[in-house]
Amino acid sequence: MKTKFILAAVALAAAGPAYAHHSSAMFDQTKVETLSGTVKEFLWTNPHSYIQLMVKNAQGGEDEWNLEMTAPLHLQRLGWTKSSLKPGEHITVKIHPLRDGSHGGNVQEATGPDGKPIGKPA
Repeated sequence: MKTKFILAAVALAAAGPAYAHHSSAMFDQTKVETLSGTVKEFLWTNPHSYIQLMVKNAQGGEDEWNLEMTAPLHLQRLGWTKSSLKPGEHITVKIHPLRDGSHGGNVQEATGPDGKPIGKPA
């Protein structure tokens, strides 16, 4: 009986992290910004995919933006693949920016170098 209780406790403790997930509160969902830039890297990873986008700034330099997306499985349902973006491609994205004003956001939709949408809007 004691062994069953210990096994049940271990199973419950291990299952807890599966439900943990960070909030989207860091993104200002009342704002949408449009960015155009060059893909530095497209990370097709769990639990979130990311686009590292180089965007020209007012001083003539470039800023690196860290743009979060959903999980690859969900992106696939929206028409994305791990080869949807390649380094060096010029894209335009609409994002919910980070509340703190740093260079990041949550991707809502993306347009490829040919002007066509990539996947469907999230």
